Amino acid sequence: MDNKSTLRPNAASAPDQNPVMVLLVDDQLMIGEALRRILADHRDIDFHYCSDPTKAIATAKEVGPTVILQDLVMPGVNGLDLVRRYREDPATRDVPVIVLSTKEEPLIKSEAFSAGANDYLVKLPDRLELIARLRYHSRAYLNQLQRDEAYSALRESQQNLIKANLELQRLTKIDGLTGLSNRRYLDEYLAAEWSRTARLRLPLALLMIDVDEFKRYNDTYGHLAGDDVLKTVATAISSHCRRSDDLAARFGGEEFAVVVPEVSRDQVDELGTQLCRAIEALGLPHRASRVGGHVTVSVGAALWIPDEKDSPAALIEAADRALYQSKAAGRNRFTLAS
Repeated sequence: MDNKSTLRPNAASAPDQNPVMVLLVDDQLMIGEALRRILADHRDIDFHYCSDPTKAIATAKEVGPTVILQDLVMPGVNGLDLVRRYREDPATRDVPVIVLSTKEEPLIKSEAFSAGANDYLVKLPDRLELIARLRYHSRAYLNQLQRDEAYSALRESQQNLIKANLELQRLTKIDGLTGLSNRRYLDEYLAAEWSRTARLRLPLALLMIDVDEFKRYNDTYGHLAGDDVLKTVATAISSHCRRSDDLAARFGGEEFAVVVPEVSRDQVDELGTQLCRAIEALGLPHRASRVGGHVTVSVGAALWIPDEKDSPAALIEAADRALYQSKAAGRNRFTLAS
């Protein structure tokens, strides 16, 4: 290889601004010198020479050619096999290869193209034709690199946009304080489950949960402490929604809701009671509560087999009435609507 500085193609520049990086692989030094002289007067053509075909791949990786001139007949190496090796290596698989042969033979030419060659010349080729073909293939290669980079950048941009949209969709469904689903998504989910269970004649339960004496808590401990209580209660509620189709949501203020499809009355009873006991067991101090010395919740639930002629609002109203009954009976308890 000559002593010229190695210049790798810069696909970000316009193709015509990049030098034509030629790598000749030929065991005949005479051919190498002849081609060097042909190209010497062209400043946009950078010529590199490899006389050992066993080092052709390694030399190509070092030089970064935009076009390879490849002899077909060399000692110890089948020229067509070497072309195939270019195509198998990720570093050279797209680099244009012009094969050089001693004569025009249609069968050999066909085999060369089948092996992955881009062009075929009889050596020594005409000077003007050689330079024209070198520039043509180099420009085509650099254009391809630009297209590939632009496509990669576009794909990355599209993927980032998809991720951003998915995150945005997720955020529109999430309550910012508690991390549970928000009221908007609760309404969407409840409507979808209402239609599904009505169609299949399956039961659907809704539990309404209210933090007892929460205004007194805020007045005593401050709103920041109140926010912490809501987050802790939300985590406890979420931990009891163990099935994939159970949904825990913040209904608003200190109220929460849990949608539980395809559930029995006993299971609703058990879940409602567990939620009351779990919040009480947290032991969050609440000295202003008239229920006890700790934060508690009241829970009301409704269990229906939905009717498509009705709406989920009826289920919410029934669960809310049951919640009111729990509060009226002294709070820190569960009531299932009859």
